[in-house]
Amino acid sequence: MLNPLRNRVLFLAFLATIVIGCTTSDKKEKQPDSPQLTVSGNARFLAVGDNKPFFWLGDTGWLLFTRLNRDEVETYLENRKQKGFNVIQVMVLHTLGATNVYGDSALIGKNIATPKLTEGNTFSDSTQYDFWDHIDFVVDKAAEKGIYMALVPLWGNNVKSKRVNQERAKAYAEFIANRYKNRPNIIWLDGGDIKGADSLEVWKTMGRTINQVDSTHLITFHPRGRSSSSEWFHNESWLDFNMVQSGHKSYAQDTSAKDNVHYGEDNWRYMQADLAMKPTKPTIDGEPSYEQIPHGLHNPKDPRWTADDVRRYGYWSVLAGAFGYTYGHNSIMQFYKQGDKKSSFGAIDDWTKAIDAPGAGQMIHLKNLILAHSFFDRVPDQSLIANQGERYDYLVASRGPDYALIYTYTGRNIKLNMGKLEGDNVTASWFSPRDGKTTAIGDVANTGVQEFNPPAEPKNGNDWVLVIQKK
Repeated sequence: MLNPLRNRVLFLAFLATIVIGCTTSDKKEKQPDSPQLTVSGNARFLAVGDNKPFFWLGDTGWLLFTRLNRDEVETYLENRKQKGFNVIQVMVLHTLGATNVYGDSALIGKNIATPKLTEGNTFSDSTQYDFWDHIDFVVDKAAEKGIYMALVPLWGNNVKSKRVNQERAKAYAEFIANRYKNRPNIIWLDGGDIKGADSLEVWKTMGRTINQVDSTHLITFHPRGRSSSSEWFHNESWLDFNMVQSGHKSYAQDTSAKDNVHYGEDNWRYMQADLAMKPTKPTIDGEPSYEQIPHGLHNPKDPRWTADDVRRYGYWSVLAGAFGYTYGHNSIMQFYKQGDKKSSFGAIDDWTKAIDAPGAGQMIHLKNLILAHSFFDRVPDQSLIANQGERYDYLVASRGPDYALIYTYTGRNIKLNMGKLEGDNVTASWFSPRDGKTTAIGDVANTGVQEFNPPAEPKNGNDWVLVIQKK
């Protein structure tokens, strides 16, 4: 483990690089200047430090711990910092036989209850540097850059296959929670691409045990595609916020029957459903379709999701009430390297190229737009829209006391029911999700129904946010 002096230096660096501020909840009470994340007072957002907003802009770096060496970790995390990402979602154990790029195994005998540990953590001496020391390095390097690590302790299929029982899950949860409970930049993601109903008691044991050992870090459950953690765990005391995996299928592909309603690509519907539940808990789309991954995942010949699509999922979900958004890229989630004998889902670009994919660079504009307006009092409000539309023509709206944001993916005309803000006139402008630039429209009468015509001709990906502000 790192020595106390180094831990203190990393902690102070973390304080200096993150956006400070938050409210506290009864369960996660911290000191005013702590970098620890908490649930906001109205239970709909996250906050950090002294009552200031935290907009979760996540990236799915799922195989970061096993695929990258220390220099590559630095390259990846610095790139994400510069692009405004502040959360990395990552698997601790993808499989029970997990090894890292240095050949270090995570477990003894693939037994989750017996992590393979060595004395010391001297990188230059391989006998004193193990799998867990490398994770320590990555977590602390992220802290230096103001990035939180959202850790999935164990990917779901290992439990579904019955290779992990409750007893072993409890022992492992105690180990990992104790190891990282004093790191300032930890978030816990129970599950891992799995339905909560698959081995329900194991997932409850994991969540409950982690929370008992580490009650200061937030925890949720990462579910299977087309589902939300709220389906199984909303009323669990250890679950601080809900996470959705809206999934990778197109409208045309989403034809499977489910026990409940399925929403196709309409990830905004998950936000509406989660936020309507009691007690109120924050929610986020933690895995929408990834940039450059085939529609439906499994056939590389199928069309692939683009930057246009990941923007759409982001603005749809956030303006529908999500507290943030998680971006993903096919090559980044697996850290694909040209020449790899095995890859998933037809990866194309080397990860070192994919880190600069168009969608990755555009996510910061969503974050900046939301943080430029009052945060904790923002509410979804579809009553603003007089021509709501459906599927790709769907318009989604949020507002605060003195502003409103309305998103169109196709750039079709927006008809607004005016009078929601105070004043005889309001100021209107267009915000571009592609480059973050604002184009003024001017003053508009704040009465009746007003129609706004976005720049250029309507088509998928000609997306705009109409910004209405009180004068």
